[in-house]
Amino acid sequence: MPQGPGNAVARHLLPTPPRRLGIAVSGGSDSVALLHLLYDFAQTYGTQLQVVSVDHGLRAEAAQESAFVATLCAGLGLPHETVHWTGWDRQGNLQNEARQARYRLIAAWARARDIETVALGHTLDDQAETVLMRLARGAGVDGLSAMSPRRTSGGITWLRPLLDVSRLDLRNILKRRGVTWCDDPSNEDPHFDRVKVRQALAVLEPLGINAEALGQVAFNMSRARDALRWQAFLTARSMAKIERGAVRMNWRGYVTLPDEIARRLLVGAMGWISGSPYPPRRKSVLGLIEALKQGVSATADGCQVSRKSDALWVYREYDPVRDMAGSIGDIWDRRWRLIGEAGSVPLHIAALGPEGLKQLPEWRGLGVPRGVLLSTPAVWNGTNLVAAPLAGFQNGWHARPEFDDEAFFAAVLSH
Repeated sequence: MPQGPGNAVARHLLPTPPRRLGIAVSGGSDSVALLHLLYDFAQTYGTQLQVVSVDHGLRAEAAQESAFVATLCAGLGLPHETVHWTGWDRQGNLQNEARQARYRLIAAWARARDIETVALGHTLDDQAETVLMRLARGAGVDGLSAMSPRRTSGGITWLRPLLDVSRLDLRNILKRRGVTWCDDPSNEDPHFDRVKVRQALAVLEPLGINAEALGQVAFNMSRARDALRWQAFLTARSMAKIERGAVRMNWRGYVTLPDEIARRLLVGAMGWISGSPYPPRRKSVLGLIEALKQGVSATADGCQVSRKSDALWVYREYDPVRDMAGSIGDIWDRRWRLIGEAGSVPLHIAALGPEGLKQLPEWRGLGVPRGVLLSTPAVWNGTNLVAAPLAGFQNGWHARPEFDDEAFFAAVLSH
């Protein structure tokens, strides 16, 4: 297939083009070029395109840029909508907060229109800048893999078909077509880290450290990341078991693993149990593993990690669920639904905790750590324990997990 931006787009959408496709367009050259390239694609393959712009409410020019995109879309016969961010509390890093808000708003817009895939206009230049920024933070393999051309988050598949295409090439396409775009003045503001990195790249260019080279680094690291993920997945399959909502692994096998595979197994287990979208920092996880080697239990990311005999256990920490209560039928702690006959007695769901465990004198016969049971859901009538299915006291109730065992292995593969 001949090379070029148009074919780069097609490679990411074929052989099965989506029936509907959302496009995020800010009015800048990158997203405007993506809009035109996808319009060409849609004319051939019949994909329905819808366009969204985000007005963060931070610049007076933003409304004009959204109006520019609306006019552009009207000329192409495409539906367009502007969504607005009004929730910034002036706390935290502005660019990071705006980025997260942008994804939330676009995802909500797409779900409301039954759009499963949204295309973004990130380019090779963006990829290079991201690699350099993460390099400055001491990122590992995953961090230096930078942006992926396809990922799923918030129920939406996010597609970046232009990561191998430079901004200059895209602007040349627009010039040849006689299409204009908007320049965001914040892209030249040296107060922002990304702008500083962009300026640094211009200085590094004579050394061969340019967008192409850093893009190749990202590609190489993504291959290494995928290999590590796959090895961690295979290792989890061979040594990890799910028991009462906790992950149990053979300690002797675990402690002989390479540090990176051991870290990935632990991160995958904690992410699956806590539901946190972001993994704990590498340094903290490696420190946790070292503590385990000394026989010391530790907590991280809402999880408890401990050793019992020859087993390593990863389970829900009790403190985050200590005061969590729910009604019968609710999903408790994002993970469990208790099913049974409620009758006319007022019941609620809460953690088993130490008080519940006192009412189960035979719990030690289960062969699991006390902490595993403390954080499991139980049915209560006031302070009286009615059922604790995961602790062996069913009394006509059972606990149905919202995420099955396979979700754990998938978590290892994706972290």
